[in-house]
Amino acid sequence: MEQNQPKNYLVESILVTIFCCLPFGIAGIVFASQVNSKFAAGDYQGAIEASENAKKWMKWGLFAGIAIVILYAIFLFALGGAAIMGLGN
Repeated sequence: MEQNQPKNYLVESILVTIFCCLPFGIAGIVFASQVNSKFAAGDYQGAIEASENAKKWMKWGLFAGIAIVILYAIFLFALGGAAIMGLGN
C-alpha cells in the first residue's frame, strides 16, 4: 500500500521565521526538514511526527508574532495618547 508524503510546512516555517518569530520559526524549519528525509527512508510514522511538530512550531511562531504586533500597537496607541494629553512632558 502506497502512503502519501505528509506536508512538511517548510515554506510556512520559513515565512514565520522571517516575518514573525525567529526562535519558533527555526524549530519549525528543523522539523520540516526532517519530513522528507524520514519519508524517503521509509519511516512514515516519523515523517508524520516531524510534520505535526513542524506545524505546531509554525503555529506557535505565527501566534507569537501576532501577539507581539498587537502588544506593540497597544503600546504605541498608549504612548500617543499620553503625548496628546500632555503627559509626555
